[in-house]
Amino acid sequence: MLLPESVPADAVRKANREGKLLVSEDTMNELADVLSRRKLDPYVSLEQRKRFLREVASFVELVPIISRVRECRDPEDDKFLEVALNGSADFIVTGDRSLLRMNPWRGIGIVTAAEFVARG
Repeated sequence: MLLPESVPADAVRKANREGKLLVSEDTMNELADVLSRRKLDPYVSLEQRKRFLREVASFVELVPIISRVRECRDPEDDKFLEVALNGSADFIVTGDRSLLRMNPWRGIGIVTAAEFVARG
């Protein structure tokens, strides 16, 4: 998403244009943690990543997590299922193989960014 000409960036723009992007406190905290990692320093400055995080926070919808989920093979990924369930999402867009193997989950499509962008 940090690269404006990438497929994930296209997916974010499409989701923002055609619907809404859902997050929880946990998923936003994970995004902030990932963006703060030093291994990204050679590619994107920390200031650019902080600016990106502020921009994302300005257009996403924060979903309160009422119903907890414990269904993903990787328990760390349950937070994404929780957002989708509690926010009545149509899709989860991810590159995570554990989540992609669950498609569809409770009627929610789990697709890659490329699959999401290609949808009519």
